[in-house]
Amino acid sequence: MATAAVVGVTTGVMKPLLSKLTKLLEEVYVKLKGVRKQIKFLRDELSAMSATLEMLADAEELNPQTRKWRDKLRELAYDLEDCIDAFMVRVDHEHDGHSGFIKRFFRKLKKLKPRHEIANQIQELKASIIEASKRHKRYQLVDISSNSRSTCSLDPRLSALYVEIDKLVGIDGPKKYIIEWLTKETKKADSSELKVLSIVGCGGLGKTTLANQVYKDVKSQFSCAAFVSVSRTPDVRKVLRGIAKGVGITITSNMLDDDEKELIDKLREHLQDKRYLIVIDDVWDAKPWETIKLALMNNNCGSRVITTTRSNDVASYLSSQGGNVYQMKSLRFEDSKRLLFKRAFGSENLCYTHLGTAPDEILRKCDGLPLAIITISSMLADQHAKGEWDSVLNDIGSSLAKNPGAENMTAILSMSYFDIPHHLRTCLLYLSVYPEDYKIEKQCLINRWIAEGFIQKEKGQNEYEIGERYFNDLINRSMIQPVRVKYGQVKACQVHDIILDYIKCKAAEENFVTSLHAAEPVYTSEYKVRRLCVSNDNEENVTLWADQILSHVRSVTIFGEPVKISLLPSTPLRVLDLREHYGMQNYHLASIGKLFNLKYLRLCSCFITGLPETVGELHHLQTLDVQGTRIKELPRTITELQQLTRLYVDWYTRFPEGTIGKMHSLEELSWYGVQSYGQAKSIQEFSKLTKLRTLKIRCDVYTPNFWDSEGRSQAERVHSYVGNLLSSCNLHHLIYRVPNWMGSLERGYILMKYPLPLHSWHPAASCSIRKLCIKTIPIYRVPNWMGSLGNLGVLELEVMCVRPEDVEILGEIPSLLFLNLDTWGGTSGRIVFPGNSGFRSLKQFSLCIKFCGTSLEFEAGSMPKLEHVKLEFNAHEMECLNGASSLGIQHLSSLNRAEIEIGSDWHEYDVDYNPVEDDHDDTARCISRAINAAIETLPNRPTASFKIREVDCKHFESFLWEWNQYHDGLFNEWLKLWQIREEPANQPTDGETELEDASDEEKEEKQTDEEEEEQTYDDEDDFEEYQTDEEEEADEKEAGQQMNSGVAFS
Repeated sequence: MATAAVVGVTTGVMKPLLSKLTKLLEEVYVKLKGVRKQIKFLRDELSAMSATLEMLADAEELNPQTRKWRDKLRELAYDLEDCIDAFMVRVDHEHDGHSGFIKRFFRKLKKLKPRHEIANQIQELKASIIEASKRHKRYQLVDISSNSRSTCSLDPRLSALYVEIDKLVGIDGPKKYIIEWLTKETKKADSSELKVLSIVGCGGLGKTTLANQVYKDVKSQFSCAAFVSVSRTPDVRKVLRGIAKGVGITITSNMLDDDEKELIDKLREHLQDKRYLIVIDDVWDAKPWETIKLALMNNNCGSRVITTTRSNDVASYLSSQGGNVYQMKSLRFEDSKRLLFKRAFGSENLCYTHLGTAPDEILRKCDGLPLAIITISSMLADQHAKGEWDSVLNDIGSSLAKNPGAENMTAILSMSYFDIPHHLRTCLLYLSVYPEDYKIEKQCLINRWIAEGFIQKEKGQNEYEIGERYFNDLINRSMIQPVRVKYGQVKACQVHDIILDYIKCKAAEENFVTSLHAAEPVYTSEYKVRRLCVSNDNEENVTLWADQILSHVRSVTIFGEPVKISLLPSTPLRVLDLREHYGMQNYHLASIGKLFNLKYLRLCSCFITGLPETVGELHHLQTLDVQGTRIKELPRTITELQQLTRLYVDWYTRFPEGTIGKMHSLEELSWYGVQSYGQAKSIQEFSKLTKLRTLKIRCDVYTPNFWDSEGRSQAERVHSYVGNLLSSCNLHHLIYRVPNWMGSLERGYILMKYPLPLHSWHPAASCSIRKLCIKTIPIYRVPNWMGSLGNLGVLELEVMCVRPEDVEILGEIPSLLFLNLDTWGGTSGRIVFPGNSGFRSLKQFSLCIKFCGTSLEFEAGSMPKLEHVKLEFNAHEMECLNGASSLGIQHLSSLNRAEIEIGSDWHEYDVDYNPVEDDHDDTARCISRAINAAIETLPNRPTASFKIREVDCKHFESFLWEWNQYHDGLFNEWLKLWQIREEPANQPTDGETELEDASDEEKEEKQTDEEEEEQTYDDEDDFEEYQTDEEEEADEKEAGQQMNSGVAFS
């Protein structure tokens, strides 16, 4: 077989094509006379051209003749790959297992013409490629630079070095922080050590400007100083000479011939007794640093180095030994506004109301990026007409990069774009299918990359894992922005409007993505449409004529409705994403089975109630996502999709009996709903799926009819089936939950009386489970076997009442990084984490204590690596915490972030409470101040956020009495602690609940009301709690740090 190929943009179509041509020659596909010989010729000819295409892919500008040749060859490669795909599909369908002489005879008659058509197509394409090859040799297309391009291009970063100080906006805070860090470091015991500070952020964020201003302000405090800039392909000798000149070494003519070692020796000799400051601007790669740092000796004089970079990975590496990383932030809106008007009109104080909302809309799209604001302000300099501002506003996100006034901005963005490898450029350009401000789900994006063929398998990793590496690399390079983070994993991303503008122009230039809008649905390009994105924000119909646009399309993505679309059976369509097209109905899918090359299908329309049986003919389908539809049952032909690896359905979608065990390629299933005890038996079929890694199950058997012993017995069998999967399957992720819509009373009375018997599960210590979430079903106690799960990194549990033994077992899990624990309280009114309690690897801990009266304490030495803690508890008086108002947080020595939410009697909800600015002496505020004081003593100076909410603590206490009675005095010590000697009069004494006493009509009415509140998606990743901007920013920073350290669980 062909070796795995790296996929680039122009070369991207070539590499998979060469693999397919080799496959055709190796396998018994080519039987038609003459076809094999032609295919061998095509492979050899295209292989020779591939090297030239790779060279052209790294050229920022091409002369027109070379560009035309490249584009022609790219289109030929697309057409040839489509032809080969069609041929292979037809051959595969020949082996469909039918028998009988008559059938075979008529099949051969039908195939004869298509086979000759394919042979003719290959012959035509061969002739075109021969002509392209001759043209390449005839015109000697080796000079890839444009003749019109200046041979002495200006560095677009120069302007940042010579900006006048009065034109700078929003720089005072960052500059003060860095100068304070430099000053603070000189007062420490190890201040004489060489320290490195790395400033990191995307291109155009102002890193060079900031570093230059710091350099100018503090260089007088050092014996010598130098400021040097590094290119994408640096000449290390030139950089060393620049440092030498800056620190006072006279550059002689002889030094121009010095090699790297000689320059390093001279620098070390000169700097050996000096306190120096060196700024190295725009470091792209860590490799040049390995040489440069040899000259920057640690002479114990308190020297400092400041670097700027666009890569988080590079920043972490440069400052890994006792240094620091400063993450650049976007400008605040008010600072952005000042900068825009100061640059456009020379003053920020004039009245600009006549421009309407255009300035604010422009700034929203710029999103605090100084380079974008400066570029747009220069284009609008002294332009007071509202129409000019509206015109520029409309260009952002689609064609601003083509504007002559945006050349400097485009040059800086190009530096970032051409620095990333070919395969990442392809993945980045693919994001141009999404509209502005769209939150792109990582899971969907990677599945689409796979379907498009952008990701090739590597030994030891599957395609999705490789896709995650690509995704994280784009974040580390500041090309995309993380927007939702959980357990160290970025779940979604966004593309800055200015970067989106750039990649949309690039994608159009490469004929990579074609974008059509409702306002102008006419396609006028000379090239065929390969990937189509349609946006329609109004109510008018947009019709896509199949023969004009869709005959060669590989992917179709639709945002908005109504869009009339007709899909041709012969189309080489691989990706059909109609997630945002809510008007789709069943009849639109009538011919879906004829899209033989389809690998990714995503639907989300409440008008779709079923899939046709012909969906089973999509033999290449890898991802099927029908969440958000009203499909009640999948067709039985779903078992014929033997390449299906990822299946996303709603919890109410049923599988025909006996189908699950036949889906042998399935790696991920979300969700599998258990709505009856008979249906639960199908859970056993999952043990036949040896490739299954992620399984999300929703158990819907807890109903008001649960009270009889037979019902409870059947529910326990459901739990047992799920527990067996930990041993019988090679699962990595298991999520098991009860629907969230179940009301607190109903859920409380049922689940608290009949908790999940987790002790009956007996997985082997060597089981592969990495993430286990059993959050909405409480367990009675933590089972002993849980402490021996050697691969478990993420755990979500709801424990009825936490015992000291439970804490000990959880602490024994060796690789546990993220723990999310809910409980009603501690058995003795206390939950203590001793210094010897384990948790040696834990990085993030979330604890929710639902009842009042439980104290929490972290003892000295507990959770030594904990970086992020989130605590939620109730306290209506100080005694609730048994005197430990600080919770012992001062003992969490590695803490970087703390989130505290306190419930107290008669408090309005305060989402952003500041304990420093409040001197009230009520319980919640006093506790907040004590915790905040403890946090301020920690070495990492963690960020802290506080919330205070109203809760009826007495209401919780009344529940305790009944549950204590039912569970044989489980809460006795807790209740005695609070001196609640008598059972409240308002509680039933015979064990019956208010729910049991309710009439049937009241029960039905209550259940109906609760079901109306049910969320369409029950996935823990689909709905996040409300986050402030600061919390999202902290999450993103934390995710970046964890990705850099290799800590992440999906």
